[in-house]
Amino acid sequence: MAQSASLLTRIVATSVSATVRAGKIIRDVMSEGGLNIVEKGKNDLQTEADRCAQKCIITSLSRVFPNITIIGEEESNNCEVPSDWIVTEADPEILNLKLPAHLEDIDPKDICVWVDPLDGTSEYTQGLVEHVTVLVGVAIGERAIGGVIHQPYYKDNEKGILGRTLWGIDGAGYGGFSPTSPPDGKRFITTTRSHSDSKVQAAINALSPDKVIRVGGAGHKVILLLEGKAHAYVFASKGCKKWDTCAPEAVLHAIGGTLTDFHGERYAYHAETMHPNVRGVLATAPGQVHQWYLSHIPEEMYIKNSLLQDIFKFQH
Repeated sequence: MAQSASLLTRIVATSVSATVRAGKIIRDVMSEGGLNIVEKGKNDLQTEADRCAQKCIITSLSRVFPNITIIGEEESNNCEVPSDWIVTEADPEILNLKLPAHLEDIDPKDICVWVDPLDGTSEYTQGLVEHVTVLVGVAIGERAIGGVIHQPYYKDNEKGILGRTLWGIDGAGYGGFSPTSPPDGKRFITTTRSHSDSKVQAAINALSPDKVIRVGGAGHKVILLLEGKAHAYVFASKGCKKWDTCAPEAVLHAIGGTLTDFHGERYAYHAETMHPNVRGVLATAPGQVHQWYLSHIPEEMYIKNSLLQDIFKFQH
């Protein structure tokens, strides 16, 4: 690894390699058929693939960067990690990236990495593998700055391989995809496939969309924004967590998009923050007027009756 590269680029570059390895683990678990599904809560599943992919990513990053904070979705355990799951290689393109001055010299204590080893678990268990992503988000202080989104089942017909990795560093660059603007004169909204309720639907209805695209996983939904297949991602519920949105937010912001709560405020991703995104998630593609979406979803539809009650419970 190029030790002369900045800490942030080394973390993102290593995360790219780790998510690729985790993606292979996810495919291997599926092909072998031993999902070993555990129900963590209502509509909240965990599989052997979730557990193994997290071991791969967190062990790999911890070995190379022992002084940063890493938070994963799944509970940690002391099981032995196979040596071939430990990745220390780093993507050379990212290592050579020139960062803005304020990102060059970062204290490891200010870095928190958020890991969702398998975003879209419900869809994964149903065989809807195209919804699945692996997410690694890098926060500096409160802000999501770097993000890696790996799609284990993306079919690269040109290269004849499975899988692709999208990455972005806010203010520095992005790679693995070509940003595309959504069609003018239309409004396509992407939202949850498996966690919808009356609040989520009311917020969508308020926007009078031409099309609603229901898919699994925050990573997948933001990819639709990156590739111009949707104008906005709307989820007026508390269901998302920081590991769901840190990486997608960083990649989206790197190309000029926006991700906030339903008050228009960015989420904090420091290590001490609460894990649930209790004020919902609103993300818009580059070129969209984020404030228009905020202003067209009346608060009384969902916030005063539900989300603010949840915020109160979490804070007290």
